[in-house]
Amino acid sequence: MAKRKSASNDKAPTKDKMDVEGEDSGSDDDGDLDVDFEFFDPSPEIDFHGLKVLLRQLFDVDNQLFDLSELTNMILAQPLLGSTVKCDGNESDPYAFLTVLNMHQHRSKPVIQQLIQYLTSKTRGQQSSSLKDLPKLLEPSSEAAQVGLILTERFINMPHQTVPSMYNMLLEEIRWANEEKESYQFTHYLIISKTYTEVESKLDAEDDRPQKKSKKVSGATETFYFHPEDEVLQKHAVGSCSFEYSKQGEEGASDAKRAFQEMGIKPQGHLILIGAGKFEGAVKAVHEYLGGAEAA
Repeated sequence: MAKRKSASNDKAPTKDKMDVEGEDSGSDDDGDLDVDFEFFDPSPEIDFHGLKVLLRQLFDVDNQLFDLSELTNMILAQPLLGSTVKCDGNESDPYAFLTVLNMHQHRSKPVIQQLIQYLTSKTRGQQSSSLKDLPKLLEPSSEAAQVGLILTERFINMPHQTVPSMYNMLLEEIRWANEEKESYQFTHYLIISKTYTEVESKLDAEDDRPQKKSKKVSGATETFYFHPEDEVLQKHAVGSCSFEYSKQGEEGASDAKRAFQEMGIKPQGHLILIGAGKFEGAVKAVHEYLGGAEAA
């Protein structure tokens, strides 16, 4: 395997494989399903297509606003930072990934400029003031701010036990990179993610379909997390917010994503800004919340 190993007694994972035991919901006898997941460095020769697919999923309907090919190549250009997760060996496509990019270092890249403009527009329109300083942090002329852009996504059926390991390895790799005087002395970490709200189903409103009982909602609309770790991370954040995508999905898209629920699903973008001094504690809290599978 290509993952770098620590020569010290650090708590970050130092093995390449973990066993994840989960319930097999498709089994008649309610048996367990054991899967071996392996962690690899991002591979330029293998992972371009798989990472681009996951980035497209991360940015949802707004993915066409960004040069995802350039963004994928930036991830692959730093193969010793970040991880992919696979279960069929290094030659297979990744099921999940996590990495960080230095937004200040790459500020001249067109895709980073696209992201800065996009994220700035989303936070400036927020009623909440918790991210009011983000546009200033993202300004190309801001020398004091070093924002690490954390990009992470996984397929919907991936077990969350892989997440703490990816974050722990990222911390360790950032520490190694800084020891080698590389450009990863961040002041903040910005996590791009997704949330969703439930909306009334258009299908159930049709006259020729049986009507389901409507869910009573009191007060504000409840926000749900695609990534359960986000709920923990934002407790350590300077600020966070959800935002509407610039492009609207096609009519009926919420029903296509409802995954056997009574309600339709409306995805939203989500941002979490964490100060560098709080990031390690946030990662520790994620591990305590989600747990981690045992390495083999």
